Amino acid sequence: MSQKKIFLVLIAISTVSLLLHHGGHLNWTMEAFHLGCPALRSHPAPGLKPKHTNVVFLKTHKTASTTMQNLLFRFAERNNLTVALPVQACSHQFCYPRSFTSHFIHPHTVPPNIITSHMRFNKAELQRLMPNDTIYITILREPGSMFESLFSYYNQYCQSFKRVPNGSLEAFLEEPWRYYRQDEKDSMYARNTLTFDLGGDKDRPTIDVAYARAFVAEVERVFSLVMIAEYFDESLVLLRHLLSWDLDDILYVKLNMRTPSSKRSLTPGLPAKVRAWNSLDARLYDHFNASLWRQLSALGSACVAREVRFLRRAQERLMRSCFGGQMPLLRSAAQIKNKDLRPWQPSGKVDIVGYELPVNLSRGFSSQAQELCLKLIMPEVQYTQVLLRSQSLRYRRNYQLRPPQQPHTAQQPIRTVLFRHPQVHRSQPPQPAAPGPASGTGSTSRPATGSQSRTPKLGPQSSEPGLID
Repeated sequence: MSQKKIFLVLIAISTVSLLLHHGGHLNWTMEAFHLGCPALRSHPAPGLKPKHTNVVFLKTHKTASTTMQNLLFRFAERNNLTVALPVQACSHQFCYPRSFTSHFIHPHTVPPNIITSHMRFNKAELQRLMPNDTIYITILREPGSMFESLFSYYNQYCQSFKRVPNGSLEAFLEEPWRYYRQDEKDSMYARNTLTFDLGGDKDRPTIDVAYARAFVAEVERVFSLVMIAEYFDESLVLLRHLLSWDLDDILYVKLNMRTPSSKRSLTPGLPAKVRAWNSLDARLYDHFNASLWRQLSALGSACVAREVRFLRRAQERLMRSCFGGQMPLLRSAAQIKNKDLRPWQPSGKVDIVGYELPVNLSRGFSSQAQELCLKLIMPEVQYTQVLLRSQSLRYRRNYQLRPPQQPHTAQQPIRTVLFRHPQVHRSQPPQPAAPGPASGTGSTSRPATGSQSRTPKLGPQSSEPGLID
């Protein structure tokens, strides 16, 4: 065989090997070239901005926010970042529904790069705590499906729901003021929950249009991205571009979902009643849903569709690799043998499902790959405890390495000091704590105004079904 033929054969073999090794990355680049989209390159690569690592994600209720939190937890661990976590007295939330304060943060988890546990938003406190270049993100959900989920999930905790005969959503929406008490415990689940989470006044009269407009504008000023749960994958595409992350950084598995038997479909007329009762939440959703689609249009619908396609392919590959070549089956808590993977159950009337890893996962898997699969499906409460332990260990190691301090001549009273990032840098070494319990509801606080958001804009077509419930 001539040298020329040998050379061509070697080139062909090398090309095939490269394609197989990169799992289609070259296809992505070629398709991006033809569509005029930015290439899906991975860090480190020449010309790429460094990944942004200082992020506040306001975790709202029943909006797929647990799935998003898991994604951020894993990103933080991969990049050796510090996640602010609650003190043990607050459980796994920042003493919600009390307004957030830095006193709710475990001292081993400051100064943080990322905050993502449930809280009632307090812009001033967060700005004092976080670096100046922090990007604020949150997520909203369509009011009708969200309120049905809240009514189902918190039916045994929220008094406004408990006093409704036969647990009837229809009966509540027919006469909400008959059952609702704005000052009692857990009332934030029964009206304008998104507004409350964002720090607003959930009970502001519907006729106060000026307040509603000002509140939406403030949210837009503070938040660089407001995700929409119904278009979760499209929202993640915007997130990836905003933070200059890789495709691998936004892979996820759906968490904290109810079984179909725990859900109820809204009868005709109910969605309109939900929107009327939760008028502030409805205004927020309408504004930021439109905003999302304007942003997606600016990125280019073909490019967004391409990235969503690649995201779903990559997720399927990851899930199949973790679940023995098959897609995972949802299991009830009783069916899950590993207690670290059992999701918390709000009541006997609602079933929250999770996943169980195959027994033979360890065969041919590195310990790192096994840990990735475990963390990918780990429920919020358990993952918070694991992260707290690991950050506490790191904090103690770092503390032992510090030089001894000179003794003071006069004793000063001990005060808790919250560390602040001295300047706008990408990441600071983390610091951990001790584990805490499960569900978190504190005392009720009066709603306050003020809030958040700076958001680019976007427009519709539903993402994957079943992500939220």
